[in-house]
Amino acid sequence: MKIPGKIRFIVLISSIILLQNCTKAAEGGNMAPPAPELPVYTVTTSPATTYQEFPTALEGKNNVEIRSQVDGYLDKIYVEEGAYVRAGQPLFKIDSRAYGEQMNMANANLQVANANIQKAKVEVDRLQPLVAAKVVSDVQLRTAKANYAAAVAAASQAKASVGGAKINVGFTTITAPVSGYIGRIPYKKGSLISRTDASPLTLLSDISEIYAYFSLSELDFIAFQNKYQGATLEEKLKDMPMVELVIADNSIYPQKGKMTIVDGQFDKTTGAITVRAVFPNANGTLRTGNTGRVRMPQLMSNALIIPQESTFEIQDKTYVYVVGKDNKVTSKPITISGKTENYYFISEGVKPGEKIVYVGLGNLKDGASIKAKPISSDSLLKAKPL
Repeated sequence: MKIPGKIRFIVLISSIILLQNCTKAAEGGNMAPPAPELPVYTVTTSPATTYQEFPTALEGKNNVEIRSQVDGYLDKIYVEEGAYVRAGQPLFKIDSRAYGEQMNMANANLQVANANIQKAKVEVDRLQPLVAAKVVSDVQLRTAKANYAAAVAAASQAKASVGGAKINVGFTTITAPVSGYIGRIPYKKGSLISRTDASPLTLLSDISEIYAYFSLSELDFIAFQNKYQGATLEEKLKDMPMVELVIADNSIYPQKGKMTIVDGQFDKTTGAITVRAVFPNANGTLRTGNTGRVRMPQLMSNALIIPQESTFEIQDKTYVYVVGKDNKVTSKPITISGKTENYYFISEGVKPGEKIVYVGLGNLKDGASIKAKPISSDSLLKAKPL
């Protein structure tokens, strides 16, 4: 069938228009997306304090094993587990009847010994005038005097036995040698207690002060010695600022501690030396057996700081995106020398004055263009203090 010329012209025009629209759509699909607008700030230096952390085990000022010094049945328990006791307060009572009888016997023996002294003295007094009058031989007098000396010695021995018996009776009441908190009590009333028992009656912990023990490697110890002034180690410890304690929930213990002692030698097995920091603990918040981390401060007058959210990690290396003059980003590895809760301290990788991307690093690649939105370092530090 022959198509009229007018219709063919309309079809041709429609085809051309459709082709142009498809071409524009295709060209529009290949257009690059607009550059993302990201916050950028200039790297600066600032006075700051960085911390070096060391794992620590905490111990009370005094941890005393409470043991019985006499054998017998546990008659009374005066305290509860976990209770606070003061020095001299009764804790346990061992059945004292047998030791009381021993003391009675010792007292009786002492009385007999004293009576023998009197008897021997009477004999000496009787013989002295007889010997002077040469009625009896002086051998009898010397024998009487020897018997008197033996009686005095026996009395001293009996007196010592009385003292020992009194001590044993006193040992039947076990008192607290220091003030502190009572630990677990494994024995119950009626248990047979012996001086040779493997387990103590309880553990008494004086935690008015807490000792935090931690280890320094040989390199850390050398750096510690070089960092602080003083001719001796004691002088360096006095010059050192107070240290902090990070407890198990990662919070900072409110009281600061003081370094007081360093072990006398390095451990040959670990190559480390043990150091102690003392923290006040008047309210008993910390207990023996707690763990944490000791934070040693290091004052930095000109620290190069970068927010932690401005970094990303690839294969155990940390990077930032540096913004060039053409607003294209380039990743750079950095070396971290310390950190706070919000910032890293940088020793290598970037320089003061360089611009880096603050946040929004997830979709960036080397060479990508961005639309920089400058933010000031002062406002950043106000929002997230060092």
